[in-house]
Amino acid sequence: MKNIRLIFAFVTLYLASSCADKSFLDETQTTDLSRETVFADSTYTAGFLNQIYVDIGFDTDPDRFSEYPFGIKIGHGGLQTACDEAEFKISSSNTTDVMFATGTVNPVTVSKDAWEKCYRNIRRVNVFLKYVDGSPMIERAKTTYKAEARFLRAWYYFILLRHYGGVPLIGDNVYDAEDEMKTSRDTFADCVDYIIKECQAAGKDLPSVTTGRSSGRISDAACKALVSRVLLHVASDFYNGTDFAPDGYPKELLGYPEKNDERWKDAADAARAVIAMNSFKLFERHVDQDNNPDRGWGFYAVFKPKDFGKPQYAEYEGETYPGGAYCELILEKKRGDGNDLEQFFYPPSLSGNNYGGYAYHDLAEAFPMADGLPIGESKYAYDPLSPQVNRDPRFNNTIIYDGCLVVNNPNLGGLLYVYTYQGNSATEDAIHKCTSTGYYIRKLTHHQARAAIIAPPQSRPLIRYAEILLIYAEALNELEDGKMYNILSWDGSATYSIHREKSEMQKGIRPIRSRAGVPDYEDSDYQSKDVFRKKLKQERMIELMGEGQRYFDLRRWRDADVEESKEIEGC
Repeated sequence: MKNIRLIFAFVTLYLASSCADKSFLDETQTTDLSRETVFADSTYTAGFLNQIYVDIGFDTDPDRFSEYPFGIKIGHGGLQTACDEAEFKISSSNTTDVMFATGTVNPVTVSKDAWEKCYRNIRRVNVFLKYVDGSPMIERAKTTYKAEARFLRAWYYFILLRHYGGVPLIGDNVYDAEDEMKTSRDTFADCVDYIIKECQAAGKDLPSVTTGRSSGRISDAACKALVSRVLLHVASDFYNGTDFAPDGYPKELLGYPEKNDERWKDAADAARAVIAMNSFKLFERHVDQDNNPDRGWGFYAVFKPKDFGKPQYAEYEGETYPGGAYCELILEKKRGDGNDLEQFFYPPSLSGNNYGGYAYHDLAEAFPMADGLPIGESKYAYDPLSPQVNRDPRFNNTIIYDGCLVVNNPNLGGLLYVYTYQGNSATEDAIHKCTSTGYYIRKLTHHQARAAIIAPPQSRPLIRYAEILLIYAEALNELEDGKMYNILSWDGSATYSIHREKSEMQKGIRPIRSRAGVPDYEDSDYQSKDVFRKKLKQERMIELMGEGQRYFDLRRWRDADVEESKEIEGC
């Protein structure tokens, strides 16, 4: 049972492209060199910056809460098993995801990784900015690298912000062991302002997008996208009019004490700034890599862009997709090839160890039918024994169910199905033999790879264009009905107007539904703010499952105390 009240992570307060075969992160290690040696050599200097990239996205890693006693990994889940997406694998360890799932989290035992990793990397950025000018590299590279570093610092501050609220901002200071460090916390608003200003300043010295060997490095688009994500949180109920702190507690550390619905206007503007770049689109393709019909295949392919970013994927039905499946990625966590994700999620018959958790029945039934309508409201009958029939194709690309064809590779093991039924001829994958819910997770895994046989790409997206579209639609929906908002454009060059209108909200939803292979919402769904809000929450639950968003969405919406206290079912 997910018996989590709205404790949140605030408990601690109260007490590269298709041709890039090798990640830039693999190039240089500088951890064993002195400061003088590192900044006297341009290669070592670049390697020092690359080291700051290593932890990017750690907070949404699906194995975030794994342990490493004596250097040996003991697998545990991430935010997906800490919320209502997946049940954790039974373990003797009481990790943070288990504590949130069981309602036993407390300030003493909660994971410290967000605090330690973020401030470690913030200090690295400050060291880099302090000494990089003395490095013998060309000035143009210095300018770009300093901008990347400033973004990374803002990125790590945002991780701190949504875990703890206001935290100490240490500026450019480099504290050594003997120094007296700043420990007083800055307000939530001050932290937000700092993150936004750092992103705006960094973006001016960065390329619009990064491709080729620079894929995975920071771009101006990444700066704008991070601001969009920040302002979505700022406008949401948890932070916008914070009223849940105990009497006498400084509420300005947790959010904005005064509610201001115009913050949704700022969130819409930030998302629009990314959209207006015209540099990204959703990878909509309804045939697979062999041109066989496969509705919604592009949703799967975008998580393995190294395989599907080749020229043959650049066009489909008259649409051009620059970089193939890379066309949607704004920021990616670069990793080499391997089978970590497949081992982490796959069932035993496919050499998996399941530490990524078991998807819940409630999540499986949240996916609509093929006509875009919920189970029970669709013209299609729902068969729980064949749940994939006439369903939103994202279901089959996200959930492993009884009878699911998981690996379709005749050359490497053939057609591999997973069976979770009990009784005669039950397999090692059966419910209660392994999965506790009757499901496994398929998202982020490769459809041609059995975990123990081949090594597919392991990079994963940190910010996708789909998220930006969803932010835009959500922000527009929350604007006051009938009110026109005049906004100064992101670059300050022009003023434009927005209001809550269906045609604009559709820009955030219709491409996502179309790429998935299901129809857009009904007109009536857009007309009601409450109905659309409910629809959008479910769309985010489906589209972004397993990407580390759901945990924070439930909290910023203030839905966690309800949704995560439900008795969640298996099949």
